Amino acid sequence: MDRHAVQTSLHAAALLAVTGVVAWLTGTPFVFPSLGPTAYLLATQRTRARDRLVRIVAGHAIGVAAGLAAYRLLGSGVVVTADLAPRSPALAALVASGVIALALTSAGMLASDAVHPPACATTLIVSLGLLPSVREGLLILVAVSVLVGAHVLTTRATPDVAT
Repeated sequence: MDRHAVQTSLHAAALLAVTGVVAWLTGTPFVFPSLGPTAYLLATQRTRARDRLVRIVAGHAIGVAAGLAAYRLLGSGVVVTADLAPRSPALAALVASGVIALALTSAGMLASDAVHPPACATTLIVSLGLLPSVREGLLILVAVSVLVGAHVLTTRATPDVAT
């Protein structure tokens, strides 16, 4: 493995470790699946360009909002990890919640120029009932902000990279 690959992988791991320590200390969900791709993108792009970093947080915010709206409208009280019967109304509602949340997130990110693909995972995490409360949605946004902040503190300024 070349030096750049090692540095990039260590940077991504260090970013996730920061939120992992917060999760461990507080018992809150400061580590969730869409943080991994976000940490990877930050580590590979190595940019501190403010507009790019704002788009990352905004993309996740759109994902949280769309996920909460869809879940409240269609899937409230159901969790994708539950033992749901095939063809059941509860499973249909949850699937519809995820599909609508993804559509809303995609449209919202494009309309606001806040495209960040890992936010599509965030919207599914919320809309499928894994982290479906407003409190958990806020924790997601705080965790993303902490990840971005850790990146800024540990990265030398480089030109923005096209996304």
